[in-house]
Amino acid sequence: MMNDIAISVRNVSKKFRLFNSPKERLIEALHPLRKQYHREFWALRNVSFDVQRGEIVGILGQNGSGKSTLLQIICAVMKASGGDVQVNGRISALLELGAGFNPDFTGRDNVILNGAIMGFSRKEMIARLPAIEAFADIGDFFDQPVKTYSSGMFVRVAFAAAINVDPEILVVDEALSVGDAKFQHRCFQRIREFMEQGKTILVVSHNADTMLRICHRGIVFHHGELRYIGPIKAAVNYYQNLLYGRTDQALPTSPRDKAISPASEVITDTSARIEHTDISTIGALSQDTRDRLFEKPNYNKHETRLGNGKASIIDFDLIADGQLNPPEIPPHAQVQLIVKIRCDENLDGLSVGFALVTIDGVYVFGTNMKMLQKPLFSAEADSCTVVKFNWTSHLVGREYFLNIGCNQFSGSEETFIDVRRSVVQLKFADTPGISGFVDVNVRHEVVELSRMRGEFASDEY
Repeated sequence: MMNDIAISVRNVSKKFRLFNSPKERLIEALHPLRKQYHREFWALRNVSFDVQRGEIVGILGQNGSGKSTLLQIICAVMKASGGDVQVNGRISALLELGAGFNPDFTGRDNVILNGAIMGFSRKEMIARLPAIEAFADIGDFFDQPVKTYSSGMFVRVAFAAAINVDPEILVVDEALSVGDAKFQHRCFQRIREFMEQGKTILVVSHNADTMLRICHRGIVFHHGELRYIGPIKAAVNYYQNLLYGRTDQALPTSPRDKAISPASEVITDTSARIEHTDISTIGALSQDTRDRLFEKPNYNKHETRLGNGKASIIDFDLIADGQLNPPEIPPHAQVQLIVKIRCDENLDGLSVGFALVTIDGVYVFGTNMKMLQKPLFSAEADSCTVVKFNWTSHLVGREYFLNIGCNQFSGSEETFIDVRRSVVQLKFADTPGISGFVDVNVRHEVVELSRMRGEFASDEY
């Protein structure tokens, strides 16, 4: 039913005219024979979807895929070249930096002006100003011209203004990752409040973890076309496959030994490194080059796998307090995670990492060699490399899923080689009396106040 639809987008397209220079634009405008000097660029082509009331929908796509253009059309900032958009409810938008704010006005004046555009009287906005000013938390700068603001200060004011006008629909374009940790936390708290109130949210972000935490569904754009719409986890996977498309490759038949840097050990002298364990049972240290992960206890057949397939994660073993692949990991156990990677071609700048996530997808912990600022390694074609991570488990008892990934770095560019998400389920032993994710070894002491007063009675205080 239409009453249940907050946003309806039907066959929306947007065309831009691109010129090589301002001179060509002027010549075309004045040419007596209407000669064309421009070339057409379609930012959007025949986009259709609905957003239900109370839904949080994430929009994903590479830069230039049409995400921001679509949001501007939905918010009536830009007119579509074709198609139709219907918005049912009061909409508040936080679009690209600077949209709608006058740089010569103060933050306070811009907030009042923004409210007037949305249909609020000056009196109504003045009543809301204390909450907006407190949320923005930029001190005396609230009464200074916006042109003196840093980008972070601007987003604070813009976000505070957008969410404190009681919108039924909130549209956010790349603003949830701006500001310090405290401000981001406040933003997510307010988003959670909106979710509990059943408001509709449309958000654009390149941060997949953010999308997975707050969104119900995801929409993936690629070169102006809607490529996928569905559950947010599937949408994130689809988007990342667009970035790092995986290709199936044949398994090598004659692997070669390969030594790598000390930061990511190749375990050749296994007896010196793995204690209290029968080395012959550690599959990750064998010469087998087949993918054996599916044979592991609690393997998740619904794992998600991303990457270009130039190398493959083919095995792993986990040793907790000397026990190989235990059914349950004891509290505060000393853990070794051994990961085996088979390379199908010569590769440089490789990093291996792992992460733990909860059943509902909350990211508990993650790291890799790049994040740890360790030297990356190289590998030759038809070789296997083993990387070992040592860590101590302080996790609260419950079930988690293990992610293992191999990425390649070239300068600032990162490429997924093989990322296996939720590949296996791990059980951590119960920790009674503790909730959350981490056991921080709490100790307590009860102090009798009367005894304290007696102790301090002789002090000069």
